Amino acid sequence: MKVGVVIPNGPDGPNGGVYGWDHLRAVAEAAERSGLDSIWVYDHLLFRFAGRQPQGIHEAWTVLAALAPVTSRVELGTIVLAMPFRNPALLAKMAVALDEISGERLILGVGAGWHEPEFDAFGYPFDHRVGRFEEALRIMISLVREGRADFAGRWHAARDVELIPWRRRADGSSIPVLIAGKRPRMLRLVAEHADSWNTAWLGPATELPARMEPLHAALAAAGRDPATLEITVGVSITLPQLSAEPLDAAGALSGSVEELAEALRAYREAGAGHLICAIEPARPAAVEHLAAAAALEREALAPR
Repeated sequence: MKVGVVIPNGPDGPNGGVYGWDHLRAVAEAAERSGLDSIWVYDHLLFRFAGRQPQGIHEAWTVLAALAPVTSRVELGTIVLAMPFRNPALLAKMAVALDEISGERLILGVGAGWHEPEFDAFGYPFDHRVGRFEEALRIMISLVREGRADFAGRWHAARDVELIPWRRRADGSSIPVLIAGKRPRMLRLVAEHADSWNTAWLGPATELPARMEPLHAALAAAGRDPATLEITVGVSITLPQLSAEPLDAAGALSGSVEELAEALRAYREAGAGHLICAIEPARPAAVEHLAAAAALEREALAPR
């Protein structure tokens, strides 16, 4: 089981502020140095919730592209890109370029988006999100996997598009596509198109089986072998012992390196293939704590 960490590009700083580039880079370098498998960025534009001050976030693709040359080993993932924010054909071209620059390390996570205030503020339509997503996905998938697309739908069109340059990865594969979703229409698209599925945000592994039941139904309806789909889980981890400010660990994974290793083991045994961990405090020391737990969990699997 792979274990990765979310880079705190959103309102993860003190008092809900946004960390600067130096901090984001330090967290990524800690993940690279300590042996974690992946780093991930959120994709939002603005947060507005009733009764709270607006909060900000650094743009996902810009941050991910900047992290590519300051790392060399970890996979680079999006958790997840809101498809409505970018033209799907252009997104595919961006993905191919970043995969080349990073040495074939991109995991292209996509979803339909959910936070209506940011759609309104930036002028994106919020209606028919799943219908729009399905059309955009067909274009993006074709371009990423084959380098060509020719499609015209109700909301999106890509007429005789070709990506130049485009190539398969050295092992013959294409950029892996991860789809996040939990309702029937999105799960159908997962079953039909995705390399990986994501569910989030969970605490203990006991929460995973119930999330997976409708996915297995969608896979069965599509006639797809569950073994061909990677299960990824967004996991909340809170480490109060590493924070100067009080943190509430309720509902999240927490504890010593040994305790956290046991929690990770439970996810592996529950069928998770890749954990994507959102950590509080979002600092290098917490990343190193997670990496130590992941290493300990893997030691238990090593032949004696």
